[in-house]
Amino acid sequence: MLAKVKSATVIGLDAEVIDVEVDLSNGLPCFNIVGLPDKAVEEAKERVKSAIKNSGGLFPQKRITVNLAPADIKKEGPSFDLPIALGILAASGQVDFDTENILSVGELSLDGKLRRVNGVLPVSMMAKSKGYKEILVPKNNAKEAAIVEGANVLPVDSLKNLMLHLRKEKDLKHVKEVKVDFSNDEETHLDMALVMGQEHAKRALEIAASGGHNVLMSGSPGSGKTLLAKTLTTILPDLTFDESLEISKIYSITGALPKEKALITSRPFRNPHHTASSIALVGGGQWPKPGEISLAHRGVLFLDEMPEFPRSVIEIMRQPLEDGTVTISRANGTLSFPANFVLVAAQNPCPCGYLNDAVKNCTCTPGQILKYQKKVSGPILDRIDLHIDVPRVETNKLTSESQAEPSKKIKERVEKARKIQAKRFQGSKKITNSEMTASDIKEFCKLSKESLEILKSAIEKLHLSARSYTKILKISRTIADLEASNNIKSHHIAEALQYRPKS
Repeated sequence: MLAKVKSATVIGLDAEVIDVEVDLSNGLPCFNIVGLPDKAVEEAKERVKSAIKNSGGLFPQKRITVNLAPADIKKEGPSFDLPIALGILAASGQVDFDTENILSVGELSLDGKLRRVNGVLPVSMMAKSKGYKEILVPKNNAKEAAIVEGANVLPVDSLKNLMLHLRKEKDLKHVKEVKVDFSNDEETHLDMALVMGQEHAKRALEIAASGGHNVLMSGSPGSGKTLLAKTLTTILPDLTFDESLEISKIYSITGALPKEKALITSRPFRNPHHTASSIALVGGGQWPKPGEISLAHRGVLFLDEMPEFPRSVIEIMRQPLEDGTVTISRANGTLSFPANFVLVAAQNPCPCGYLNDAVKNCTCTPGQILKYQKKVSGPILDRIDLHIDVPRVETNKLTSESQAEPSKKIKERVEKARKIQAKRFQGSKKITNSEMTASDIKEFCKLSKESLEILKSAIEKLHLSARSYTKILKISRTIADLEASNNIKSHHIAEALQYRPKS
C-alpha cells in the first residue's frame, strides 16, 4: 500500500511543500526514511512507532519506506513526525482523508501528544497561497498559523484525537480569527522623561527614530548611553501588520516567537554581547539561519562597547548596513535575510573612558587612545548617520525635580514624520528616509541656493565622502519632516552637519 501526505519545510524565510510518501510492503519488518533527512528526522522512526501504539493505532509489521520528496532538499527538525505517522496510518487503512488538500506539521511525543515546532507561520502563509483546504498544526502553534487571513487551521493536541476526527468519531474545532493589538501598551520602566539632561542626544534619537538612521554615541562611563539606547524603543512608532508579519516570520523560524503570542507586536531590541561571533551576529551555519541583525529587523540593534567587538565581526556588517539585507553564501546554496534595523552603537572615547571629561582626567597615552579609536574602521563609521557626544550629566540636572519631555510626546512627533514618509514612498517597499536611493534623493531632497552653498562649504572643509553627502541630505529630509516642511531649509542642513564626526 502507498500513501502520499503533504507537509512542508522552511528554506530561508519561505516554506516549500514536501511530499511524504509512505510505502508498506511485505518482507522483514523494518522502517527506513530517505530523502536527505537530518538526525532529528531519522529519529522520528522511534517517536512515530511509539506514538501510534500509544494512541490506540496498530503499527504495521511490514517493510516501511518513507520518502521525503523532493529528495535534493535538506529536511531538518522534528516537524515531519505527524505527516509520517498520518502516512503510515493512511497506507495501512486505519484512517482515510483528503491527502492532496491537507497539509500537516508537528512533533510527536512517545504518548502521541503533539509538541510545538518552529517555522509554522511561513508554512501557513505558503499553504494559504497554494490553496490547501486545511492545515494541521500542534495546538501550541495554532494562533501563529491562524494569523494568516483565510488559512483554515485545525489545532491538534494528540494523534489519538486526530485519528478519531479523521474517522468522524470526534469533531475537532478549527481556530477562529485571531485578533492582534499593535498598540505598545506593555508596562515598561523606560521613558525619555526619566533620562536626566542629554537634550542633544535625545534630539538625535528622535531624528533616528523618525528616519530610521543609525547612531553612534560616544561618552564617558555612566553618562547614560545604554539607558538612551534602551529608551529609543519607546519613541519608535507602533508596528504595522505587514511589519509584524515580516518580523514574526524570522522569530518563528528561529524558535524565538513567544508561546503565548501569535505575532511579535512590539519593535525588537537586540543587545548582543561583544563576545558574539560573526555567525551569531549576521547568521549562518551549514544550513543558514538568521542572526542578531535579522532578529533586529524593523527594530533596534544595540552594540554596547562597539570597539570591544572583534574587528572582523564589525566589518561583516558593511553590506547589511548599506542594503538592509544580509546574503549568506554556502556550498549548499545562497540565502538572503532581511536586516533593516536602526543601529545604535555606544563607545567610550578612550580605554579609560575619560578623554575630554570635565571632571576626571584621562590616564591613557596618545598611542593607547589612537589604537583604541582605530578599532572601528572608517568605512563603518562612514555608514553611521548620526555621531553624538554624550557628556557627563551635570549635578544640578541630575538632582533636579523637574521632569523632561515624556516619550509619548516625542513618539507623536515621530509618528507624524513617519506618516509624511509613508505618503512619500507610497507604492514602494521603502518606509523611511534612510532607505532612499539616489533617484529618490534627487526627487525629494531639492535644496535652495543658500542651503546648497552651506553644504558645498561643509564638503570642502570636512572632506566629506559621497556617502556622507547623501547621508546629510537624508538626515536633513528627516529634520524637515519633523517640522512638516515640504522643502529642506538651510537650518535643516546646518543641524544635520552637527551630527557628522568632528574629526
